[in-house]
Formats: sequence, structure tokens, C-alpha cells
Amino acid sequence: MKENVLDVLMYLFETYVDTEEEPEADQNELRDELARAGFGDPEIDRALDWLDGLTDHQDNLAFNAQTKRGTRIYNEFEQKRLDTVCRGYVTYLEQIGILSPPEREILIDRLLALESADIDEEQIKWVVLMVLFSQPGQEQAYARMEDLVFEESTGSIH
Repeated sequence: MKENVLDVLMYLFETYVDTEEEPEADQNELRDELARAGFGDPEIDRALDWLDGLTDHQDNLAFNAQTKRGTRIYNEFEQKRLDTVCRGYVTYLEQIGILSPPEREILIDRLLALESADIDEEQIKWVVLMVLFSQPGQEQAYARMEDLVFEESTGSIH
């Protein structure tokens, strides 16, 4: 079974996001659960490292009022990994108020950490949900993003 890190992350997210149950505190127990679900050790290790990175870098991001009105310029590496459509979607989410500049930076960091050869809009949506879920006080932005994800996936035309 060929799984990638995002598959493992989505499994964890879908398993724990709408339940009262907390994720396993012990990484060994969590590893066992993921292995029982059919995920391989390399993917489990990378997914757990990815989750650690979700909270590790947040304190390093500092923004002032002037930065909030700035334009994000992507470096060459980021441009190679995130095509024009991806960068445009990230900008769109920021413009409609779902992402703040610090959350945008966490999102970009976590997208690049996926080590996926091709990042697409669908992957961005799921990572945005994970980023917002991990941020205190972002319940409204999370709910808006969740509506956006599930509204678009139903194929409804407005």
C-alpha cells in the first residue's frame, strides 16, 4: 500500500477532529494505532515529525501592523514547490480573512514539509484545516474553511 504523509495526517485529523476523544498522548500508542490502520513506519515517522513541526515554529513568527498589509514574496524554492495556482489559492484565503499572515507562514512551512512532489489545491485545503485547528481562537476561520472545503466538494452551483 503506497501511502504518503498527507494520508496519515488526514486519517489522524478525521479520526480525532470531531470526537471528544483526545489523540493518544503516548507516541508509541499512536504509532501502534496507525500501524493497525495500515500505514507504514516511514510514513508514520514523517507524519509525527510533521505534526511536531506544526507547533514548533509558531513562536518564531512575529508580525507588526505594517507586515499585515504587506505582500508575500515567494523565494525560488517556494515557487518551485508551490505553483501559481497554489500561491494564488493561499493569497485568496488570506484576502477573504481565513488566514492571517502568521497562519499563512505556518501553512507554507507545513506544505513544504510534506515533501510531496506535486502540491495541489486539495492538499492545501486539508493543511489549512489542520493549521487552523491547531491555532487557539481560530474557530470561526476553521468553520469558514470547513464550509469552503465541503461546499466545493459537493459540486453545488450557486
